[in-house]
Amino acid sequence: MQLTSSAFRNGGEIPVKHTAEGIDVSPPLAWTDVPRGTRSLALIVDDPDAPDPDAPATTWVHWVLSDLSPERDHLHENLGRPAVGQVGLNDWHRAAWGGPAPPIGRHRYHFKLYALDCVLGLSRPTKAELERAMAGHVLSEATLIGTYRRSQQTQRHG
Repeated sequence: MQLTSSAFRNGGEIPVKHTAEGIDVSPPLAWTDVPRGTRSLALIVDDPDAPDPDAPATTWVHWVLSDLSPERDHLHENLGRPAVGQVGLNDWHRAAWGGPAPPIGRHRYHFKLYALDCVLGLSRPTKAELERAMAGHVLSEATLIGTYRRSQQTQRHG
């Protein structure tokens, strides 16, 4: 599978509008080459560089989606609730997109799409719950990485 965004290239900067400094809307995503036999798709977006890329201590979860229809080949920008699927809980304990808001440095944001051989039927899963449920059911996966660094005016110091 391949995962792309029309908002940024793999390894490129995520536009401000998709971050906490902007209007914080989810970026558009598209994918190709979903394997035959896929019954659902899942998406996890996380930041392995939290809180400081020079001394990462945790992976911060920004978005969790599950049970997306395999007939779907994209997600629109500013997606509230997918037409078919479940929105899980991010690390702000919200069932929504939470855009980049790094306290210091340039962070990497991993958009990970999974093709699954089943429908999971989870309600508002966390990343950990989704990963446990997906174990043994992943047919394929694709990753897109975006980066973001807050402007100097909004960086926290001290």
